[in-house]
Amino acid sequence: MRGLVYGGPGNRSWTEIADPVITDPRDAVIRVDTVTVCGTDLHILGGDVPAVASGRVLGHEAVGTVVETGSGVSSLAEGDRVLASCISACGICRYCRQGAYGQCLGGGGWILGHLIDGVQSEYARIPYADLSTYKLPEQVSDESAVLLADILPTSYEVGVLNGQVQPGDTVVVVGAGPIGLAAVLTARLYSPAHIVVIDKAEARLQAAKLFGADTTVLAGTQDPLAAVQALTKGLGADVVMEAVGFPETFELCTTLVRPGGRIANIGVHGKPATLHLEDLWIRNVTITTGLVDTSSTPRLLDMLVAGQLDLDHMITHRFGFDDFMQAYDVFADAARSGALKVVVSR
Repeated sequence: MRGLVYGGPGNRSWTEIADPVITDPRDAVIRVDTVTVCGTDLHILGGDVPAVASGRVLGHEAVGTVVETGSGVSSLAEGDRVLASCISACGICRYCRQGAYGQCLGGGGWILGHLIDGVQSEYARIPYADLSTYKLPEQVSDESAVLLADILPTSYEVGVLNGQVQPGDTVVVVGAGPIGLAAVLTARLYSPAHIVVIDKAEARLQAAKLFGADTTVLAGTQDPLAAVQALTKGLGADVVMEAVGFPETFELCTTLVRPGGRIANIGVHGKPATLHLEDLWIRNVTITTGLVDTSSTPRLLDMLVAGQLDLDHMITHRFGFDDFMQAYDVFADAARSGALKVVVSR
């Protein structure tokens, strides 16, 4: 079969690889039907995630069909259509028992496309399959479901929940990529008074308006601090979410938050950012970080079925498996291609 293989920073190839096999009784093997590329994959290719070894198959977001299960898998059968979560959970360790699956001590957490081969391939092995997959209702399309593998639970848990968005809040999202847009969409569930989105690309700001942003700021042309202060009478935002992963965007967030406000860092950082405690210590600011646990995935799936999550505008480009390299090129050049989320399907 073929897979998207990481060959070191800046190096990737769509090439022949070995078929996956069951190595643990709790494994399942799926035929990958729909898969997507994540901003984290670009961070890996940029050398920001050194734990990823050369030769690793990338990818941690997929919808597929079960083709084989290990003897310890009890809830899945051949032919089941499933969402493969970006987080694997042993279900036994201390963190899994708390629902903090991202910190699994039993060999799970974020391992797909990171510490083990991922799902950007024609078939994939899914560890701890009972707890790391979700059967999909017929009315949920593959394209909608794959967005629940990572970006929706990540934005919701690490951004909205960690940021404690409340009714009437002023919320600022720095970065209007897929994660930032999902943060806008899920923040709307909590009835904030204003959502401000900041980005350098006008096309992404237009997309942010479709997802529910009230105000957009074109970085480099408009002053984000002036815009937020004008909206809040000089106070600052109640919640600021960092959805890029650059030092300068994190540092921008610290200037936009009000005294007593919350900064929720969602972005994947590969370089140090300066924490200006000389300014922040007196302002009662809370800063949170986090890896998604995907404990919210069942709830988000229920909301998707109920029509409470409109994901129609998220996917902008579609490719077949033979065009996987092109899918990466388009996603990586979002400023010119206008790509939000790209999907690759059989």
